[in-house]
Amino acid sequence: MSEPTSSVGPGRPKDPAKREAILEAAKRLFLCNGYDGSSMEAIASEAGVSKLTVYSHFTDKETLFSEAVKAKCAEQLPALYFQLAEGAPLEKVLLNIARGFHRLINSHEAIALTRLMAAQAGQNPKLFEAGPKQVIDEMERLLEQARRSGKLAFPDARHAAEHFFMLVKGCANYRLLIGCAEPLDEAEGERHVEEVVALFLRAFAAGG
Repeated sequence: MSEPTSSVGPGRPKDPAKREAILEAAKRLFLCNGYDGSSMEAIASEAGVSKLTVYSHFTDKETLFSEAVKAKCAEQLPALYFQLAEGAPLEKVLLNIARGFHRLINSHEAIALTRLMAAQAGQNPKLFEAGPKQVIDEMERLLEQARRSGKLAFPDARHAAEHFFMLVKGCANYRLLIGCAEPLDEAEGERHVEEVVALFLRAFAAGG
């Protein structure tokens, strides 16, 4: 049932539970009906809120789609993954990030969202900032911390972060995106992640 429109007004605090419900509804409808086939009104109905509430949390459909992509990334790669605590083994930290990223990008939901992002990229170039850029930003900060502590050596932490994620994606993810392969099984995925982290550490070893 839709809530009364009078419950949402200028200056009133926004309900985080309603925001979450809207994001979940948006992800479901975007995946089922595509971007063009998902109206703000339909998303409001799916979330059980008024259309005014949807617009109060997300100013337009492009913003809502971008936030849905960002939320999906956050599910598998929380900020805690990108922390390099003092004394923590770098290999273990990178393995955790690689596993989370590999699981994220190869999930059915993420594959569908990536296809939608590619289809919408020309109309909404900010989509890159919604998920991919945020993940790379976090990784860049972690790698710069590892460089300053003498654990790694590279001329550009941003480029190193991009290399890391492209290695994790590999050819298997591309085959999934174009629909000509099945996801790697758990053992194959773990072997791929371990190989990538070992390769990355060898390539950027301090003093190497």
